[in-house]
Amino acid sequence: MLADIGLISLVLGLATAVYAAVASLVGARQGLRGAAWIASARSALVAVWPLLTISCGAMIWMLIAGDFQVEYVATVASREMPVFLKVAGLWGGQAGSLLFWSWVAAAFSALVMFRKWGSDKALLPYVIAISAATEIFFMLLVVFIETPFSKLDFIPQDGNGMNPLLRHAGMVIHPPMLYLGFVGFTIPYAFAMAALISGRLSDEWIHASRRWTLAAWLFLSLGLVLGGRWAYDVLGWGGYWAWDPVENAALLPWLTGTAFLHSVMIQEKRGMLKFWNMVLISVTYGLVVLGTFLTRSGIISSVHAFARSAIGPLFFGYIALMIGFSVYWLLRRRSALRAEHRLDSILSRETAFLINNLLFVSFTLTVLYGTLFPLITELFAGEKITLRVGWYNQVAGPQMAALVLMMGIAPVLSWRRASARRIGRALFLPLVLSLLLVGFLVVLDVRSLGALIGFGISAFVGLTTLLEFWQAARARRRTKGENYLVALNRIIVRNRRRYGGYLVHLSIVLMAIGITGSYFFQQETQGALRRGETMTLGGYTILYEGLDEWQEGEDLFVSEATVAVYRDKERIATLKPRRNFYVDHQQPVTVPAVRSTVGEDFYVILVGWEQIGPDQATFKVYLNPLINWLWAGALMLIVGTLVAAWPSRRARLPFSAAYRPGMILTEKTNVV
Repeated sequence: MLADIGLISLVLGLATAVYAAVASLVGARQGLRGAAWIASARSALVAVWPLLTISCGAMIWMLIAGDFQVEYVATVASREMPVFLKVAGLWGGQAGSLLFWSWVAAAFSALVMFRKWGSDKALLPYVIAISAATEIFFMLLVVFIETPFSKLDFIPQDGNGMNPLLRHAGMVIHPPMLYLGFVGFTIPYAFAMAALISGRLSDEWIHASRRWTLAAWLFLSLGLVLGGRWAYDVLGWGGYWAWDPVENAALLPWLTGTAFLHSVMIQEKRGMLKFWNMVLISVTYGLVVLGTFLTRSGIISSVHAFARSAIGPLFFGYIALMIGFSVYWLLRRRSALRAEHRLDSILSRETAFLINNLLFVSFTLTVLYGTLFPLITELFAGEKITLRVGWYNQVAGPQMAALVLMMGIAPVLSWRRASARRIGRALFLPLVLSLLLVGFLVVLDVRSLGALIGFGISAFVGLTTLLEFWQAARARRRTKGENYLVALNRIIVRNRRRYGGYLVHLSIVLMAIGITGSYFFQQETQGALRRGETMTLGGYTILYEGLDEWQEGEDLFVSEATVAVYRDKERIATLKPRRNFYVDHQQPVTVPAVRSTVGEDFYVILVGWEQIGPDQATFKVYLNPLINWLWAGALMLIVGTLVAAWPSRRARLPFSAAYRPGMILTEKTNVV
């Protein structure tokens, strides 16, 4: 019954989205006489979300209740799984993840319909049509190709349960963050295409979609970080990023989306790069669809990827269609997208942002080439050849360093033209202090050139950014007589976008420090220990005390070692690394034990013991310096993005003025 309700709601949602797309285009074609059509299309697009909510709700209920006659439920759920993992089963399989993708897209589209459109009302019908087109494509996949509501001819006693690697609390959060990031970029793309189609090529579409872009970028950033944390906690190799194709698929739109967020500032300030910004947001949307295609078609191999599926050709066709659609309108409007000004000087913020964009594009092409390389070699050589992690690090590493460096240089440059003397004066102190830090690290016997460059750049960028806060607060203190904390708060509140961006820069600095420390100074060792024997790494000593084994339910068999951790002959921790063996899937999952401090993680993995008995066990041990700076930077990134996106008091929309069906041509205020 619930399966039928879910499918019927899904089909109704699809039909409603089709109506919204058609009605919006009919209304746009009729001009002022089409207001009723557009109002109807707007209401229809909003209505898709509750219909898909019913569909998703039915699936979640069946997952929790264990309705194993539904094939999808039997595939991803089992009786012994906790409720939170059963809920996560909605996006734990191919069909369910596509349904969830459709639901998130409908939610974003409905929310954007609730904004006041005012002077943007000429964009509305095309925003509806583009948003609806994306929803239609994914709902078509769910209805006709990968439906989660099909039933088995029999009722199994229990389900297979979720892939053991995905049975982690982070998987409740990580995929939804990625989906929110992916789908979120649909909105600025819809506004960009609406601007091209309608001919409204001023900055209105950027202002209208800016916070949607920031929200999508934040969600995608969090998805990437949470994915790294999941890999660190579950995969048991002591790291968090391995240039896996699925990781890369999420990184690609993040790179171009970040470039877009910087590039639009030049358009807003100087009327430049209009065509380029349209290209960037179109490419970002295309990479979102490409990433979804790569992970769901089965054409790439990854621990994250779904099984091979028949949806590949349809995805390829949709990508080709959207590329053709975007290119057509870009070429048709190219003359109207000419820049209003040209670069006045090499020493200008425009130039710095342009270099920033070129670096992001270069980085994107590097990652895209590495990701698609197995497909290229299979096409031309008949076998898949995968590029190693070392290739990515060698090629992408310098580009990453250059991008971070530009974060320190760009803020001190003026728009249009900056004098070399002023730039030198602004950068002198941070440069001297960062060089002193590098010299101090050399005295401490740090000999890795890459690490010295990484720490030096991080220090330089961090100091230039902090100096921006200090100078602004000091100037306000002099003019207003406020103490530094009050002055700092006031300058942030009065220019949230600028100083929120600086907080994001500081978060990237923290993450860069964490990446540099954990990459260049990670230590590892492995060995077999009998009870009472020890192993040493980086000033730490572990003592193997014993192994316990037990069974949890019918599916899970647990083996847990106990090791004491010593430093300078003092016992500082007791760690319990374990291995979970899932009988039904015949799959082991490593659960490392970690002692974390601000400076480092001491990370212990239980590798094996089956062959040699419980009196002896094999351990792999890692020492990961500064890795927690990476996670701290992620927290600051959230704060900075929220500050940058938070609306000013004048821009806040009273709830009473929110959307009502038919409310189109009477709106006069545009709230962004």
